[in-house]
Amino acid sequence: MIEISHLTKSYGGVTAVNDVSFTVRPGIVTGFLGPNGAGKSTTMRILMGLENASSGHATVMGKPIQEHSSPLTTVGALLDARSLNPARKARQSLLALADTHGIPSSRVDEVLALTGLSGVADKRSGGFSLGMGQRLGIASALLGDPQVLVFDEPVNGLDPEGVTWVRHLCRNLASEGRTVLISSHLMSEMAQTADRIVVIGRGHVLADATVDEFIDHVGDEHVRVVADDAGRLGESLARSGADVRRIDERRLQIRGTKPALVGRSALELGVALEELVPVRPSLEEAYLRMTANEVQYRSGQGLGGPDLNGKQVGPPQGMPPQGQYQGQPQGQYQGQPQAVPSGAPQQQFQQNPQHQAQQNPQQQWAQPPAPQGRRAAEPGAENQQGEGR
Repeated sequence: MIEISHLTKSYGGVTAVNDVSFTVRPGIVTGFLGPNGAGKSTTMRILMGLENASSGHATVMGKPIQEHSSPLTTVGALLDARSLNPARKARQSLLALADTHGIPSSRVDEVLALTGLSGVADKRSGGFSLGMGQRLGIASALLGDPQVLVFDEPVNGLDPEGVTWVRHLCRNLASEGRTVLISSHLMSEMAQTADRIVVIGRGHVLADATVDEFIDHVGDEHVRVVADDAGRLGESLARSGADVRRIDERRLQIRGTKPALVGRSALELGVALEELVPVRPSLEEAYLRMTANEVQYRSGQGLGGPDLNGKQVGPPQGMPPQGQYQGQPQGQYQGQPQAVPSGAPQQQFQQNPQHQAQQNPQQQWAQPPAPQGRRAAEPGAENQQGEGR
């Protein structure tokens, strides 16, 4: 188990990590997400004893990593794949690490085979491609057969086969009861790998939840409808308590009700439906909504700020300016259509107050017990040559 408790780290007048607390439990994969500069790497470095915290503590199996007599067999970490001596051969680097903890050389051969590097074990790692370097870093993390694994961007530079292999590896390690913490900017991969996620922004924890909880609370789940009499259907649904947003004469976005109820209402009203689609956001969409105000290094186009021509632009359509657990803005019918970003007419109907979106910027969810019955996939076949350069 990993425990981060009230962790704070300041560099001069800059606070990189500010009162961060979360727990990474065994038996599940926990994703550690956040924009560049959010404090993820600093937190991991403190956990691994490479940085000293200004206050708070980070423990592995109940105590700081420095207090473990055999750290390599307790926690394996990939923080920088290029940290191994580039002049050494891959096998030599792993043998040197193994000697420090009395790990037999047979284990070196095992992790080389597991990571697909057996065929290049006697080549200098300085000549490895980025993907092969990542595999060697993962091999060093697995060398001590530890109960806790910490991976910072493990799929960086890997080809699709390698990305799939890392996903299966993490799932398999968790299924054995190990603790797995993985940081990544690839939301689609995190959606397939992680059971739980911790989101951090500007040094603060923004969310600590299962993937499904996070999407349900932060994402913009709704029903998309195209109807021949959208106005009449929308008014009826609004009276029943749904939040109805009229996009144009025929299209509606409906929140706070189920697709089956929308279809039943249309049938009772005699309104013909051309489209009735439940829309559930992806992890990436929910993450972007959550961190919209937490990005320190923002690109010029798409998410606000000046574009390449110096013109000020706003956030993309569908993304609110606020970033923490906020649903779509709830409007009230005032007799006048409201414009949407595309310029199409829009009308909002009165919503029952009990369906207003909860807007608690600091909401977090309690840790549930480890999930039962989710079968971890077996590791995929290794590429004996690793990734090509």
